[in-house]
Amino acid sequence: MATAASSSVVTLEKKKRTGSFRSCSSSSSSSSKKPCTRCELVGFDSLPEYLKDNEFLLNYYRADWPLKETMLSIFSIHNETLNIWTHLIGFFIFLCITVCAATTIRRHDGAGSSVTEQPVARWPFFAFLAGAMLCLLSSSACHLVSCHSERCAYAMLRLDYAGISTLIVTSFYPLVYYTFLCDPFSRGLYLGLITALGAAAVLASLVPAFQTPGYRPARALLFSLMAASGLVPIAHKVAAFGDRPEAIATAWYELAMGIFYGLGVAAYVARVPERWMPGRFDIVGHSHQLFHVLVIAGAYTHYLAGLEYLKWRDVQGPYCQC
Repeated sequence: MATAASSSVVTLEKKKRTGSFRSCSSSSSSSSKKPCTRCELVGFDSLPEYLKDNEFLLNYYRADWPLKETMLSIFSIHNETLNIWTHLIGFFIFLCITVCAATTIRRHDGAGSSVTEQPVARWPFFAFLAGAMLCLLSSSACHLVSCHSERCAYAMLRLDYAGISTLIVTSFYPLVYYTFLCDPFSRGLYLGLITALGAAAVLASLVPAFQTPGYRPARALLFSLMAASGLVPIAHKVAAFGDRPEAIATAWYELAMGIFYGLGVAAYVARVPERWMPGRFDIVGHSHQLFHVLVIAGAYTHYLAGLEYLKWRDVQGPYCQC
């Protein structure tokens, strides 16, 4: 009995290392001619090509699962569990922030007391919050259901890329709109350029090769260049309003945001720490999870910058008094 049990354990561990677990399928088993009764996790070597993205994550993959089981896997443990929940929790955090902002933010005068005059436009601030929520929710959905089929993966990855582009674009809106409230030309130029860049990035993501592992550096470079273009209006802001404490405070927030996003992209491209110890971080601690947490940190930092912009411009009301 002990020898048989030990043999079973060894066999199970060998399957885990070689990735020979079965995936869930409606087809009949070759040996028993009966359908799989439950979905099982597989190793990297057993994945279809469209799901092979990170060879340093060795096990705990879902592959070609039926849609119902795929959706229910949000409550099970696999190597996408924390990818799903980090951004899903982030979505609900930003949803709460948006509701609270819509119901509690009031206009303040220079002394910090509430006044009742019409405040400056809120749409750039809420556009950013909406962009953050779209990015986080689309990312969570992508990590949840992409394992269902190749066609589903293609569609969900495009939604994910569109969400990233939307977050980057809408992050510019508070910065540009409130900084250049009295400069319609600069405001329109910056808003138009970043919106056009975001649309171009979404169109580029429609190319099937864009999602392949070989294009990981290209994806990171594209989105990083979009975000880095924000240095131009930030530098313009500091040059024009360097004597305003609000301008300097928001610039510091934006610097912190850039650091968070930069660290996240670096981990995403380098695939660390799993590159150093393949298989050790399959469930917890791999690079994509770190990327997700740093994206939330960066977006929250930008939200704090948005509050500073509102305090700055609310003192003046909706009319230009720069």
